[in-house]
Parts: sequence; C-alpha cells; structure tokens
Amino acid sequence: MRFLHTSDWHLGRRFHGEDLIDAQDKILDHICATARDEQVDALLVAGDIYDRAIPSLDAVRLFSRGLNQMAGLNIPTIMISGNHDSAHRLGVGAALLARAGVHLRTDPADTATPILLNSSTGTVAVYGVPYLEPTLVRTQLEAEAGTHQAVLTSALDQIRTDLATRPTGTRSVVLAHAFITGATGCTSERDISVGGVDHAPASVFDGIDYVALGHLHGAQQVSDRIHYSGSPLAYSFSETGHNKSLTLIDLPAGTTAPTVTRHPLPTHLQLPLARLTGRLEDLLTDPANEALTKYWLHVTLTDTARPYEPMARLKQRFPHTLDLQHLPTAIPAQSTTSPTYSERLRGRSEVDITHDFITTVRGTQPNAKERSLLQEAIDNSRISAQEKETV
Repeated sequence: MRFLHTSDWHLGRRFHGEDLIDAQDKILDHICATARDEQVDALLVAGDIYDRAIPSLDAVRLFSRGLNQMAGLNIPTIMISGNHDSAHRLGVGAALLARAGVHLRTDPADTATPILLNSSTGTVAVYGVPYLEPTLVRTQLEAEAGTHQAVLTSALDQIRTDLATRPTGTRSVVLAHAFITGATGCTSERDISVGGVDHAPASVFDGIDYVALGHLHGAQQVSDRIHYSGSPLAYSFSETGHNKSLTLIDLPAGTTAPTVTRHPLPTHLQLPLARLTGRLEDLLTDPANEALTKYWLHVTLTDTARPYEPMARLKQRFPHTLDLQHLPTAIPAQSTTSPTYSERLRGRSEVDITHDFITTVRGTQPNAKERSLLQEAIDNSRISAQEKETV
C-alpha cells in the first residue's frame, strides 16, 4: 500500500513580513497532484495545518479550497492537529468531512480508533495521534506523568491494544506530532518543552510499521520506520539549503520495512532563500552577487563598525533583503559592541530568555529554585493559552 506523507503546512504564516499565501496555494496544488500522479492509497498530513490557533481569513479560505481538492482525489486523507493548531477549531465538522474521505484526528479520545484501509495485499490500520499537551491530556490518557514521553507512551499503548484485536497480518501506520530524540530541529519551530524537556524517545513507537511524524521542518529519518516529512516550505533562514520534499511510502505486506522515497519539490515552488556575509561595500560592489538580486536574503555584515543605514543601502541592490545582523570580525580594544534585542533573542528558548532577563536586571543568575519557578510559569502560560482554545 502506498502513502504520501506531508506535514507542517503552517497556512497563513509570513516569512519576515512576506505573504506566503500564494506560495502555499501552489504547494497544496502540488501535494494533491503528486497524490494523484503517484496513485497513492492515502494522503497523510501530520499536523500544524495552520500557523496560528486563530488563523487568518486567507488561511481558512486556502484550507477550505485544499479540503475540496483532497476530497476530489477519491482517496482517504488522514490529518492530525499540531501544536500550532487549535484542535477544536480544526476538528469542526470532522464527522461530516469523514463522509467525503477526509479524516481529522484532533481529539485524544480518538487516538486508538483507526481508519482501516483495505487492499489486495491486506489491511492497514492508520491511527492519528494529535499533538498532546502533557498537562492537559495526562488524566484523559491515564499517563504516569505529565511529560511528552509519558503521554505518547500511553497513547501508543492504547493503539497497540487495539491493533492486537485486528486480524493477523494487519499492518499499522501512526501519524504523530512530536519531537523525537535524535532528530534535528530548526529555529522556525515553536518550543514545546515541558519542565525543560521537549522530546520523547523513538521507542514509544515500537511495534508500529510506519510512523509519519510532523513538527520538525527538516525532512529526516529517525529509523527505517520513523520519518519526518518536513515542511513543504522554508519558514526561517535556518532552512536555507533544505531540499524540501514530499515523502512517499510503500508499505508491503508482511514484516518487511517500508520503502521511503523523498520527492523533491520543483525549484519554482521553493522559496528563493540565500545568505550573504561580508563587509557592506564588498557586498554592494562584488559582481558575483548579481545573481542574488532576486533572492530573499539574510545578510550578516562583518564591518568593524556598523555602517550608516545598511538596510536601505542593501535594498538598493538587493530589494528582497529581509533580515540583517551585524557581527564584526574585529573590535578595537577600546570599543564594545552590544548585540541588538532581536540578536539576543534569535534562536533562544523562552527559558533562556527569562534567565537572561533575571541576570540582566539583578546582576546574578537565577538559582535552582528560581529556575524551576520560571519553567513552571512558562509551562502554565502555554497550558493556559491552550485551555482557552477548549472553551
């Protein structure tokens, strides 16, 4: 049986102020065309459909059009909610959409209820595990602790219990939205750490024939049976150079491991990202940079002193300069250069930022008890925001 695995569409997201709706529209067209051309038996979408819990009107319209396209394929589509989605909003009309072959799994209570796909080679049970906020679902899933590992383990135990009731030879596919140990993240992914821990081990998926993961934006293999499809578009300059793709899975009968193939997205569908580093005058005059005038650029200036109006001057030659930082290669002994606020925050977690704030204001780092309280406050803030979505 053949599946097309994708995730992390983040409909409605902007890239350093640039509108991505048109690019995302073309991506959905390409996903549906690939599913049709490759004659897949099901389309798997592993979470973060939207970029925000309350998506923009343009994002909702795009998703509505995408749903119609997916329903028109006449093949099942199975999708789960991610940590960016409002599970309740995304799940509205799930029962009705299922009649059209689009199966939404946004409620942890439905985790162990599979979509059964039949073919001449046997039955495949597809289970959808939506993003599980540990503190919110611990009681419902009867997990031993309020951690990502504990709630995922409990969800997978329920799946394995259901799978044991299925006829011998039934193969299994699980969609999940999580950070699995050993995988590599990007700066464009939202922090999901609880108590300072954001990951769970791959062993929670033991016994599953294929695991279609979402959350991390780089396509990658955790094991021969566990894969991230990655996002179809780049959402930060940390993804410059990523070869964005869709993941095609051929799941044979028996116990043979699946065959996984990455289908690179056509160049014209990928964002034109590039990085430039050097002295401002060199960047503005070097003929070798002419090819980058149409690219979206992240520029790092290495001038000893910050040049006058660098962004305005860069945009005269590179109109799509979107991000600028100054990292001097040499600093005179009598001078100091302080990073900007955005530079201090870049790539840092919420915990790191709060620790730095305490250190800056008080002059000393938070002690162990204070670090624990800060982590608890961050966890409670995120949980409170998600609880509001359930009202």
